[in-house]
Amino acid sequence: MANRTQALLVEDDARLAALVAEFLGKHEVDVTVAADGERGLRALRDRAWDVVLLDLMLPGVDGLEIARRMRADPRTAQLPVIMLTAKGDDVDKIVGLELGADDYLAKPYNPRELLARIRALLRRATSGVPRERLRVGALDIDLGAREVSVAGRRITLTHFEFELLLCLARAAGRVLSRDQLMETLRGVEFEAFDRSIDVHVSKLRAKIEDDAKDPRYIRTVRGVGYMLTEPERP
Repeated sequence: MANRTQALLVEDDARLAALVAEFLGKHEVDVTVAADGERGLRALRDRAWDVVLLDLMLPGVDGLEIARRMRADPRTAQLPVIMLTAKGDDVDKIVGLELGADDYLAKPYNPRELLARIRALLRRATSGVPRERLRVGALDIDLGAREVSVAGRRITLTHFEFELLLCLARAAGRVLSRDQLMETLRGVEFEAFDRSIDVHVSKLRAKIEDDAKDPRYIRTVRGVGYMLTEPERP
């Protein structure tokens, strides 16, 4: 059916994949399973998806490499990705986020929680954002086309990076705490940890700032959070 969510699950555990596909299928999510990294990459090229559920530990091409290739390809750069892995410490979460994952769920996980994460992610992607533009200095955000440019230079952002920038732009000139950003962007389903927002801000700065070490747009307010400002003219 056209209104059902189309999910690609890249998972080598056949039993787990079958259980997840069966559960999600009962809740308007059609799951196609790719049992290894190469099959996952082929599936990404073959058709359009609404969300990718990506295991980290895969035979052949692993999940981190798949995420890296997805974010380097304009066709899949903004495709929502939830990383699924048995590795659950903060270091692995940070690596996944740095490579462009929008969310992270450690095994063993409850399929109901996975469904909640998928729904939360897709609500942000299909929230009926009106066709308008936000401009801060030379930064131009086209909400309808979900495109960002700086001084006319097109910037490719991941789904989450775009949402983060949009959140900051809508509050331009005001400081937003990390808790405010996480609440707005993730909702109650998000498994927050201390460096999650910091990682995303760092990645966003690397893309939109001339010098990420001396940011002109996204300012850090030490001990509080972040603020998007219009750069001062030289």
